[in-house]
Amino acid sequence: MIGQKKRIEEFLFSVGGVLAMFLLLAGFYVISHLAAQRIDLTEERLFTLSEGTKQILRKLDTPVQIRYYVTQGKDMPVALKIYAQRVEDLLNEYRKYGGKNIQVKKLDPQPDSDAESSANLDGVQGQMIQTGDRIYLGLSVSMLDSKVAIPFLTPDRERLLEYDITRAISNVMTTEKGVVGVMSGLPVFGQMNPMMMMQGGGRQESWLFISELRRDFEVREIQSSAEKIDDDVDVLLVVHPKNFPDSALYAIDQYILRGGKVVAFVDPMSFVDAQSTPGNNPMQGAMNASSTLEKLTKAWGLEYDVSKVVADMLFASRNRQQEVMPAVLTLTGEAMNTNDVITSEIDNVMMPFPGAFTGTPVEGLKQTVLMHSSSQSQMVEKFMAQFGGENIAKEFKASGTEYPLAVRLTGKFKSAFPDGSPSSGDTNQAANAQGHLAESTNETSVVLVGDSDMLFDNFVAQVLPQIFGSRAFVPVNANLTFVQSLVEQSAGDPSLISIRSRATMNRPFTVVREMEAEAKQRYQSKIRDLEASLQETQDRLSELQRAKEGTGQQRMILSPEQQKELERFQEKQAQVNDELREVRKDLRAEVESLENRLKWVNIAGMPLLVTVAGISLAFIKRKRTAAK
Repeated sequence: MIGQKKRIEEFLFSVGGVLAMFLLLAGFYVISHLAAQRIDLTEERLFTLSEGTKQILRKLDTPVQIRYYVTQGKDMPVALKIYAQRVEDLLNEYRKYGGKNIQVKKLDPQPDSDAESSANLDGVQGQMIQTGDRIYLGLSVSMLDSKVAIPFLTPDRERLLEYDITRAISNVMTTEKGVVGVMSGLPVFGQMNPMMMMQGGGRQESWLFISELRRDFEVREIQSSAEKIDDDVDVLLVVHPKNFPDSALYAIDQYILRGGKVVAFVDPMSFVDAQSTPGNNPMQGAMNASSTLEKLTKAWGLEYDVSKVVADMLFASRNRQQEVMPAVLTLTGEAMNTNDVITSEIDNVMMPFPGAFTGTPVEGLKQTVLMHSSSQSQMVEKFMAQFGGENIAKEFKASGTEYPLAVRLTGKFKSAFPDGSPSSGDTNQAANAQGHLAESTNETSVVLVGDSDMLFDNFVAQVLPQIFGSRAFVPVNANLTFVQSLVEQSAGDPSLISIRSRATMNRPFTVVREMEAEAKQRYQSKIRDLEASLQETQDRLSELQRAKEGTGQQRMILSPEQQKELERFQEKQAQVNDELREVRKDLRAEVESLENRLKWVNIAGMPLLVTVAGISLAFIKRKRTAAK
């Protein structure tokens, strides 16, 4: 009887202990889930709502509903299931900060369910997988009668996730879209393609930056022959104004004086224009593929030399063969104006063969440099840039000047056409009677960018396979961010600028770049010494050869003096080659040493810090115990 009682007690005690532990763990889970807090340890705070998002959420005075459609169950691939949880975590951050004005509803659109019908009505469609089933991972944002859908949330755009969601919220809040006018000498709106027409198609698609702007603005194409820019255009984009007539320049001039804002992308050598110009060889096409707003910029006090491009050894790009391209610049944060909202958080902009702005703005205008080259740069003739990077590097000499690549002019502008419209032929008096403005009454702004190729699709993004008939892409740099932010500042919600900029942040190895640029300078110095020595020896050998007498075989035999000169050159060549090898060896050793230090810091730094902290605490505790 006693033994049986003991066994019962042990059993009850065991079950009770397990139940008690279960209840404790369950309670802890519930409490921790309700009070869940995410800690973001990334330097850029990538998993925390940005200040731009918070500013937009603070403007809400009407509830916004976010319907999040995500397939549950075994059909969902594991990678997408993990990503879907991160999306849900971010939506919870919106709900927490937005309070009663942000409503998040999670739906599982199973086949033939009400949730699936709702997803289709909201513009969120399923994506077919290998099993033949459809999976959903998208959302719809709505406010009153306004609705914006993100059909599929691809993990490739995770860095743009916050921007995509916040932009959707901003769009449903906006009753009227701003108007963006675009004048271009390039086919940015697409063009007729005979091959596509034969296959039943039509126009080529517009450039990505046009497609992206259309999501937020009314984008209006303005012909280069236009004689007036409509007053309802909030901002005018001018892209590669090649051979624009004076009437179009006058229209731009008067638009600015009426208070309009202009963003102009000019180019000393447009790669896109050169490739698309029929009937020219590549060299001739490149030489003729330049554009300026010379009549306007001269009136503003600036100059833009289309015969030269900026080469920069610090910001030089590399091709797939890892060859240096000094005239194709990849600008990092060091090239940006950190005090300006447009460029303060951008650190990855590509500019192929850009030009530079020089001169001093006239009285009444203030210049702000948005992007510039490094001091390891030089202005080179643009025909040299066509023959590859090595030709530029070979003769490269750093100027020590930081050339302005993008500038903003603000203030009251004066007309570049003091006599009125160039197409009317009227006198100044008649022109004024027709509404000609000689000077702006209010301050406005003009942004000038020294490159237009930076807007071309191949230089801005990696295009993904189409999803439900629409193009999807992943930005490879901040080029799209830059142009969108410029437009947003004038015609949209400036709060989106910081969100978009954060999504394209890049952390390049600037120390390594500086080491390579410095080593390149040492290489080129050695190479120039070698070539100078070679030329000197060749001149000396030629001089000795001309001085020799006789014909036939006698002229082919080296004289003692020639032999001596040749031996001296060979010794010099061997010496310089040895020095070049040493410089390369030293550079590799420095780079490898830096990489090793970074690896040790990343891998062993935190464990070492914890170990030191533990030993220190143990030592302090032991010391206190001994003192007692």
